[in-house]
Amino acid sequence: MYIGLMSGTSVDAVDGVLAAFEGDGPDATLRTVAFATRPMPAPLRAELLALQQPGTDELARAALATVALTDLYAEVAAELLEWAGGGTVAAIGAHGQTIRHRPELGYTLQLIDGARLAERTGCVTVVDLRSADVAAGGQGAPLVPAFHALAFASASRRRAIVNIGGIANVSLLPPGGGTVTGFDTGPGNLLMDGWCERHRGAPFDRDGAWAASGRVDEALFARLLDEPYFRLPAPKSTGRDLFTLAWLDARLSAMGAAVPSPPDVQATLAELTAETIAQACRSFEACEARICGGGAHNRHLMSRLSARLPSAEVTSTTALGVDPAAVEALAFAWLARERLAGRPGNLPAVTGARAPRVLGAIYAPHPGG
Repeated sequence: MYIGLMSGTSVDAVDGVLAAFEGDGPDATLRTVAFATRPMPAPLRAELLALQQPGTDELARAALATVALTDLYAEVAAELLEWAGGGTVAAIGAHGQTIRHRPELGYTLQLIDGARLAERTGCVTVVDLRSADVAAGGQGAPLVPAFHALAFASASRRRAIVNIGGIANVSLLPPGGGTVTGFDTGPGNLLMDGWCERHRGAPFDRDGAWAASGRVDEALFARLLDEPYFRLPAPKSTGRDLFTLAWLDARLSAMGAAVPSPPDVQATLAELTAETIAQACRSFEACEARICGGGAHNRHLMSRLSARLPSAEVTSTTALGVDPAAVEALAFAWLARERLAGRPGNLPAVTGARAPRVLGAIYAPHPGG
């Protein structure tokens, strides 16, 4: 068994899974044994978000945040280890928290202390799962398409797996084992969450109800879609380095007196997420779009995706037997397994790396515990 631990660009929780794998390659099978989560404490969340922008004393603040975050990861792992009982957990795959992602400059940075997590859990721990791909000229993201192909590919249907976290990404899975592609489509929940927090004091728009109360402002929608990132060809990836409330504010300011009301802005942000995802699915001619991540629980967003993909069946990954909250953590459990086996975990067709690479750094616990 393996444990996967993940905190995404929404910075709202640490999610973990205990997973059992059998077999290797395309015939491998997986089973979710247990799922656990811990909400991100408000002070830690605020600091992790602050560290994603230039500030003072960043190195010391990042070090302290890493300790706190790693201990939260260890709490989730401890619960999963209880579920494992007497079963052996071969390794933990821990993503950490991305605070900067600039692969065009040769780096991506996730906060996590592999040595501390191994010490706290007594388990072999695999971290730093993106750097080898970036070192090989890749984006370091998305990494999940290789796992999606294993877990979700269909023998007969063109299937898109869409993860909607703070940033949204797609894995485009052709039938019969064809070449898998994937990329970050752009904002997922992060702009909607930030706008909701600014105007309503809530960390997210539950069920998308506030967005549903507004109307899409076509002038703002056109300004948002004019972002050059959306026209870049794959491979490509993005994050909070680009899509911030400051990015949104600049486009609102350019509208002068014609700025929409806050609920209309929220509706327009939801439409932006839906349309940029739908563009990827339409270009692939997907007949299914299976949604995971927090966005799968946003009823309004799911409705807008369905409206913009009339030829595709849009549901969460529950339809494939996997809880949408668990998919990313499962991917990092699988990546830990691949690292221990010495197998590559990236797909160069997705990330743009020069070649497949074995991903991650291994930290072993002290033999005596």
